[in-house]
Amino acid sequence: MPPLPSLRPHLRPGVVVRAALLGTVVVRFVRATAAESPLAAMAPPPDQPDATVVVPARDEQDRIGPCVTSLVGQGAAVIVVDDGSTDRTREVATAAGASVVDAGPLPAGWAGKAHALQVGLEAATTPVVVFVDADTRARDGFVTAAVDAVGDATLVTAGARVLAEDPGERWLHPAMLTSLVYRLGPPGVVPSDPTRTMANGQCMVVDRARLLDAGGFEPVRANLLEDLALARSLAGRGHDVRFLDGTAVLDVEGYGSLGATWRGWGRSLDLRSVTLPAAQALDLAVVWSAMALPLPRLLAGRGDAVDVAALLVRLGTLVGTRGAYARRGLPYLLSPLADLPVAVRITAGTVRPSRRWRGRTY
Repeated sequence: MPPLPSLRPHLRPGVVVRAALLGTVVVRFVRATAAESPLAAMAPPPDQPDATVVVPARDEQDRIGPCVTSLVGQGAAVIVVDDGSTDRTREVATAAGASVVDAGPLPAGWAGKAHALQVGLEAATTPVVVFVDADTRARDGFVTAAVDAVGDATLVTAGARVLAEDPGERWLHPAMLTSLVYRLGPPGVVPSDPTRTMANGQCMVVDRARLLDAGGFEPVRANLLEDLALARSLAGRGHDVRFLDGTAVLDVEGYGSLGATWRGWGRSLDLRSVTLPAAQALDLAVVWSAMALPLPRLLAGRGDAVDVAALLVRLGTLVGTRGAYARRGLPYLLSPLADLPVAVRITAGTVRPSRRWRGRTY
């Protein structure tokens, strides 16, 4: 058994730096005590809500049907933007009750999803547009809650509850999610620095007129992280942008396996394309020092009080993020053991970011 760490570490420069990095994480968590309330299911109004739900889709024949079905009974029109699918996405979406719009050829300088979102924004005519991904499943009251959340904001995004069945994914995914919380804080808190705004493209709710006046998705047309890029672009120009907890009203399918999670979410987890270099360096330092290394250091007998405190904070996040998963169990409880490989994945993406997605290379 490794010796217990000293609870009175010498204040060497490295200890002070690690304590400061852990302190930044703790401050972000403390700010969450004043976070905005999560989205809550709301009964639809007697008349039709002034909203359109837009679903960008590319080769989603296996997932688009349940997505549309979960939406059509909530009173809003549903538009599926077919982004060059080669399977039966269009037919399945139509049969489920959606209107299908062809995204057309991808213009030069545009990423596929950003273009599909722009097409959907222009096709809608209602004051509010709700964008959801094809792997989401709306629960009762989702559309009304989404419309109600916009208020005076230009953009509101929300995190969804993950429906992960594979044990490997239920082990890896929470560590990936936690790395985002360590870097950017929990949902419901508006950062003072617009460049640190968080967003989730699985669910974006916009005031259509305001977003069109701001250029729609054109300012972020080439970015593969169009959700974060849009949120930070708008926030930097003075727009009201918010990121909320939507786990009570929206579910999202898991990737299906540990490997698919590693490849799928891992490709964009570094956030390099939307993060300034100095902030990226700080984020890496936080992830490595406060999240990935404390447990290995303690197990190796080289830990100290800072590592003990960091481990206690990390174990506390298991309570804080539990609502983001429909199924948890032992893999979820063991997810801190995935922190080290997640830190490696983020670092690798920072050094060599991926520019390929959905069969396209940008």
